[in-house]
Amino acid sequence: MQEENKSLYTHKTSNISKTWFLLITLGGVILGVGYIMSVYLDSPGVMFIASIISIVSSVGTYWFSDAIALKTSGAKIISRADNKELYDIVDNIAISAGLPTPKIGIIEDSALNAFATGRDPSKGVVVFTRGILEALDREELEGVAAHEMSHILNRDVLIGTVAVVFASIVSMSARFISFGRSSSERRGGITVIIGILLMIVAPLVATFLRMAISRKREFLADATGAYLTRNPEGLASALEKIAGNPKPLDRANKATAHLFISNPFGVNKIGELFSTHPPIEERIKRLRGADRYGEI
Repeated sequence: MQEENKSLYTHKTSNISKTWFLLITLGGVILGVGYIMSVYLDSPGVMFIASIISIVSSVGTYWFSDAIALKTSGAKIISRADNKELYDIVDNIAISAGLPTPKIGIIEDSALNAFATGRDPSKGVVVFTRGILEALDREELEGVAAHEMSHILNRDVLIGTVAVVFASIVSMSARFISFGRSSSERRGGITVIIGILLMIVAPLVATFLRMAISRKREFLADATGAYLTRNPEGLASALEKIAGNPKPLDRANKATAHLFISNPFGVNKIGELFSTHPPIEERIKRLRGADRYGEI
């Protein structure tokens, strides 16, 4: 067991490192965009304006993340008396993670899904659909609860907000380039071509990186959740049932899709690069690695 835990920690550290590498890369894209904008528009102040707008809007979303997620998903907060067994499961996971017990919500929807949100552990909320509560046994539900608690433990709402801020700055800057194109024609054909290419490519690169960060955080939550329960099979079995019932969530919302344990829109048909979640098959494979933890 000691070697398994060591292996799990190794892969957890690797996932964290990869997430920060992607964030740094996204920051590098922003610096590149800023430099080209200063040449193309001869106005570096535009970058400053785009940054302020993106940061203010994203910080507002981060600060009220729990209320926004509950409202858009239609989740209702319950008390211990409403579902004692579910409360006991979440409470035990919280103790294992060294976190305060979060609020618990339920979405009256037959889809199999769950999510966690909250800007810090004291504001944590874990939400389950009625469908997932009815479909999973206790060990599977413990695995899902541990995965969601891991998002709170790993501060994924904060990481996700930083990624959104960076991507928004890039996208907004590209829009400024399109608005300012005519005023910069005098700067020469090559500069104009570079500016137009940047306007097209930069938002795509930023989106790819943001989605890659989201996928890494899902793998990390799987690994952390497996450690918290000491039972990776519980989560693997739960993911298997979720994959077998890919019904979309009735109130799926693009703004909160990345929060869920599985894509709330159902099967992703546009490819992994644009997906907030890694393939469930790959997640199950890692959880069921040959040495139980070696592939996580």
